[in-house]
Amino acid sequence: MASPIVGLARRQLARASHRGLPALLAHTHTPFPTSSSSSPATPPAVTLPLTPRRFKSGPYGYTQAKTLYFSRFGEPADVLHLHTHSISPTLPNGAVLLRTLAAPVNPADVNTIQGTYGARPDFSSADPGSPTNQTRLLLGTPEPAAVPGNEGCFEVAAVGPGVDAAVLKRGDWVIPAGPGFGTFRTHALVEDAARRLLKVDGSGLSPAQVATVSVNPCSAYRMLRDHVDLVGESVRRFASADPPRGGMWFIQNGANSGVGRAAIQLGRLWGLRSINVVRERETPEATEALKAELRELGADVVVTEKEFLDRSFGARLREEWTRNGREPVLLGLNCVGGPSASAMVKALGPRGCMVTYGGMSRQSFPFPTGPAIFKRLRFEGFWLTEWGRENPDEKRRMINEILDLMRQGKFKQTPVDEVKWDWDTEEQVLKDAIQGTLTGFRSGKGLFLFGDT
Repeated sequence: MASPIVGLARRQLARASHRGLPALLAHTHTPFPTSSSSSPATPPAVTLPLTPRRFKSGPYGYTQAKTLYFSRFGEPADVLHLHTHSISPTLPNGAVLLRTLAAPVNPADVNTIQGTYGARPDFSSADPGSPTNQTRLLLGTPEPAAVPGNEGCFEVAAVGPGVDAAVLKRGDWVIPAGPGFGTFRTHALVEDAARRLLKVDGSGLSPAQVATVSVNPCSAYRMLRDHVDLVGESVRRFASADPPRGGMWFIQNGANSGVGRAAIQLGRLWGLRSINVVRERETPEATEALKAELRELGADVVVTEKEFLDRSFGARLREEWTRNGREPVLLGLNCVGGPSASAMVKALGPRGCMVTYGGMSRQSFPFPTGPAIFKRLRFEGFWLTEWGRENPDEKRRMINEILDLMRQGKFKQTPVDEVKWDWDTEEQVLKDAIQGTLTGFRSGKGLFLFGDT
């Protein structure tokens, strides 16, 4: 059975055809309705502009919106399209209209567009109720479509009937409750809003902070807590006859990433110590500046990948940091793979655990039989999407905790490279911001900051 929004869209299209209005879910370029059978034979005297104009407020109060979408897999620069459509002022029961404030671009968003992520839109489904076919109908795209983007901060612009004001009301800030929401758009009409959205307290926070809370910080939080009880082990060791000089150690590659920076800060807040591996920058001065930046966040040790892969690293680990293994590294966070993952296995102490949550090098990592047997190491994977589906209440609590740390100034968001998205922002600008997410050294995570839309 079609959703109420889809049914409403069909009725609007039928009325549009009867009245002769432009298709309400297609591009709108004219400032007045086209003539219909009931209109005068001669159109009103209006001087048309020399270039097409787009109106953010269309006929009869319809909201004009813009959305990035894709209908096939490939590189963002090749498959993304910017589409203009209209949203009716009459909202279905239980639905809300959102205005986007900010939306970051994560590597997983690019991988989804490329078709290499764990969850893939189905563009070939013949089911009219499938997500891609519903998106086609709602947006008026020529083919089944998907809207990329999993994270974002939105403001409730209008509320439909059946929405409890105690749950959601106009002016509230919200974030998606689950993955696949589609945040790369100026506005969104959301059905079953109470289930699909999480209301957040935005006081003392920026849209950028709220928009970037639910992926990277949450991933770091869960990996530090769920695989090895580092906090509990720290307490137990401090009660021993040979107390350590600090909390338990964890090691991570990709330490300059959003997850890496979050892990450094959360680890420091929880009394843990971290060894952080980063890629060398273009100059020694830039590399040292990055190391200093991570130490300022709370990193205990920062080394380059070259230092990490050098044969001398094992001796340094024992002699400089772990008191000849009496303070072992029990957790490794791997997002690189290849030689970096192999070196992490060597750095882990007995009964340690390596958690893999990415593979940026795109290099395979052979299962290390010897360490698995003789050091009794564990190798686990982590996917926040699946964890969030299984633990919705804990996810909500965790997000509120991290936002409160931000509000108190105890947790800094990942540096962002803002891309302004106004009504007149060109499609190519938006596509370039997404395409560049996985390339080179960046000053910060790409973030769409929405202005006059």
